[in-house]
Amino acid sequence: MTTDTTPTVLFVPGLRDHVANHWQTLLQARLPGSARVPPLEHDKLSCAARVAALDDALARIDGPVVLVAHSAGVMITTHWARHHHRPIHGALLATPPDFEAPMPAGYPTCDALEHNGWLPHPRETLPFPSIVCASRNDPLAAFDRVARMAADWGSRLVDLGEVGHLNPAAGYGEWPEAQSLIDALCGQSPSRPSINVAHSAQ
Repeated sequence: MTTDTTPTVLFVPGLRDHVANHWQTLLQARLPGSARVPPLEHDKLSCAARVAALDDALARIDGPVVLVAHSAGVMITTHWARHHHRPIHGALLATPPDFEAPMPAGYPTCDALEHNGWLPHPRETLPFPSIVCASRNDPLAAFDRVARMAADWGSRLVDLGEVGHLNPAAGYGEWPEAQSLIDALCGQSPSRPSINVAHSAQ
């Protein structure tokens, strides 16, 4: 276990886990001491199994933590927050999917997601400061739906513009702004921020 007053960054990937050219993977390689929730060997679509994996990863870290979640990792984080009470310094929640609406071909159906515990979306205010980053042309969630999620969670909303799902298929790759958002979360006192809508030019 690690102990430090500087928050440990813990990356929470989506359902596809480790993706070689993903911004989470690239950023983790540059952040000494950061960690990632490991991929599941079984029950890959189970929300409960994903939440348990996040909780296990947190148990290995002693001290403050900033979560950096993308896609379904955001939903894993919000489901985790409903049932666990370990203090979290802050969370960067990038392009959450809208699992309550039909996904594009190749993604799980609403029925499969409900059967595996993902639905309904958590709506409770998160017990830690958070920043939600939303895309204007995300194929997995309409901007207004993500803005509603951010409001429900008590999160600051950052408008990324048209960045698709912020993944390699959309050209990301590197996402330079992630570092500054993580730095902002690491440097703040762990009190709830007010909701603030900001536009981020890409």
